Amino acid sequence: MSEQPSGQPSRYQRSTSGMVGALLLTFLFVIGFVAFRGCNRTTPDVRPDHIDYRAQVGFAQQAGADLVYPSRLPAGWYATRVDYEPGALPELGISLLTPDQYVGIRQSPRDVPELLAAYVDAQPTAGSSVTVDAGVVRRWATWTDSGGDTALTARWHGESLLVFGTVSRADLEQLASSLTDAPVKPGK
Repeated sequence: MSEQPSGQPSRYQRSTSGMVGALLLTFLFVIGFVAFRGCNRTTPDVRPDHIDYRAQVGFAQQAGADLVYPSRLPAGWYATRVDYEPGALPELGISLLTPDQYVGIRQSPRDVPELLAAYVDAQPTAGSSVTVDAGVVRRWATWTDSGGDTALTARWHGESLLVFGTVSRADLEQLASSLTDAPVKPGK
């Protein structure tokens, strides 16, 4: 007669060395896959877009906005973003990059303390005021924070102006002195 199944599945021999061998094989496979992917992958060259902030300001001016913007940027600086909210008192934000640092410009109907809290620090340290040689505003208040940010603030036509970033105060003063509200000439 043939043997009757006992009702239990057959079992294979298990050993510690077999389990260690399987784990080692899995580990080597994962390392090999990661190495293969690393050798065959190219790193994309990611650089921020350079945008023409003057053209965007010009479009807003044509729609009736009274905006403050830099007439020129220092060598090596470029704009990466423009935020504009129309209104009776419009809001404008221009983000700039230097070769290795960030600078921002804000024109807003919000109060200076609110802008400082949003873009610099909740409790920045006030410094001495500074007078620049040119620009729509000559006298600016200075602010710093513990993280190395510096800011200049002023009021202009019922709005707050904020020039801030990680660059030196002298660079911010130079940028502030270039601020204008002149109409942007098409094609420039």
